[in-house]
Amino acid sequence: MGLMRFSKRTDWNTDESELARAHRLRVLAGLPIADLTASNPTRYGFQYNPQLLDALVDPLALDYDPQPLGSLGARQSICRYYSAHGVALDPGQIILTVSTSEAYSFLFRLLCDPESEILVPQPGYPLFDYLAALDDVRIKPVSLVYDQGWQIEPEGFRRAITPQTRAIMLVHPNNPTGHFTKAWESQEIARLCRENNLSLIVDEVFLDYGISTATLTFAAGLEEVPVFVVSGLSKIAGLPQMKASWIVATGPGRVEGVERLEVIADTFLSMNAPVQCALPAWLDGRGGIQDQIRKRVAANLGVLDGELSRLTEVQRLEVEGGWYAVLRVPAVQPDEQTVLALLEAGVWVHPGYFFGMAESGWLVVSLLAQEAEFSTGINALVNYFRTHQGSNMTLLGL
Repeated sequence: MGLMRFSKRTDWNTDESELARAHRLRVLAGLPIADLTASNPTRYGFQYNPQLLDALVDPLALDYDPQPLGSLGARQSICRYYSAHGVALDPGQIILTVSTSEAYSFLFRLLCDPESEILVPQPGYPLFDYLAALDDVRIKPVSLVYDQGWQIEPEGFRRAITPQTRAIMLVHPNNPTGHFTKAWESQEIARLCRENNLSLIVDEVFLDYGISTATLTFAAGLEEVPVFVVSGLSKIAGLPQMKASWIVATGPGRVEGVERLEVIADTFLSMNAPVQCALPAWLDGRGGIQDQIRKRVAANLGVLDGELSRLTEVQRLEVEGGWYAVLRVPAVQPDEQTVLALLEAGVWVHPGYFFGMAESGWLVVSLLAQEAEFSTGINALVNYFRTHQGSNMTLLGL
C-alpha cells in the first residue's frame, strides 16, 4: 500500500518551534509567566454582560431559513454600526461570514485566479500567508516605513504591482504597528487601484480602538475603486468565540461582486442561525467592553512608557490604534534568543519576525493583559535589558 498523498498547499512545517517548546515546558513546570502576547479579551479580566448569552435562545433560530448573505436583521444591525461611524449602508452591501478568515477566503476566490497576487503591508499578521496558500493565491509583502511614525510608501506598492496583482490589502489600523491609513495614503492607494484595475481589501477589526487619531472607516468607499471592508465581533465586541464577521462591498462592480459572493456563501452556508439572531444584541451592546479595553490599553501604555523611561536602549514606536506596541531593541542577537531569555525571566513576548520584521531588533507586546500582570512583565523586560544588554548598547538606526 502506498503512502497517502497530500496537496502541496498544506506542505507546512508543523514541528514544534523552540519558542513554543520552551513556553510549553515552563507552563508544565508551573513557573510564573507574565503573558504579554494576549489577543483574546475573554481571558483577561474584562466584565461582560451576565445576560449576554440570553440572546442565543431566540426561538427564530429553530427555523432553518438559509439566507446566503445572512439574515436581514443581522445585516441591519451592521448598518447601524456603520451609521455610528458616519456611513450609510444598505443591507444588500453586506455578506455575513463566520470569521474574517472566511471573509478573506471568499474575497480571494472572488477576485483571484490560481497564482494571482495580493499586496499586503508588512509588518503584518502572519495568518494571511496560510489563508492565501489554501486558496492558491500569493501574498506579496510591501514594507511600511517608519519615520516619526509608521507610513505607507506608495512607490513601494507601485513597484510591487505585476500583471498577476489583483488587489491591495490594508489593515486599518495595522496589526501590530497600530498605524491608521491617513487620507493622503488612501488617496495614493486608490490611484494605484484605478490605474491598475485592482480592488482594495480593508481589514477594520481594530477600528474602534483608536488611541491618537480619528477612526474613519473605508466603508464610506473610495472614488471609482472597488472596496471590500472586512470586520467582525471578535474585536468589535470582544467575542472571538462567537464567530460572526462580515464583508461590506462598495464601489464600482459592487452589485455583481455581491451576486458572486452570494453564490460563494450559498455554497458553504456556514453562518449558524443562533449567532445571526444574537448578533444585533451583541453589536448594539459593544460599548461596555470597548470602554474597558480602551481604558486597559491606555493604562498599560502609560506603564510601558514609564518603565521604558528608565531604559535608553529600548524605544517604543508610535502607536495610533489597536492593542499592541512595537519595541525597537538592540539588534545584538537574534530576537528568538532574546525572547527565550525573557521567558526565563518570566515574561512572554512576540519576536518581531513573527510579523515579518527583521530577525533582530524588534519585539511586540500586547497591551491587553491585566494591569498587575502587565506591570510585572514590563518590569522584567526592563530589568533584563539593563542587566544583560548594558547601557552602552546603542540602537541601530531606524
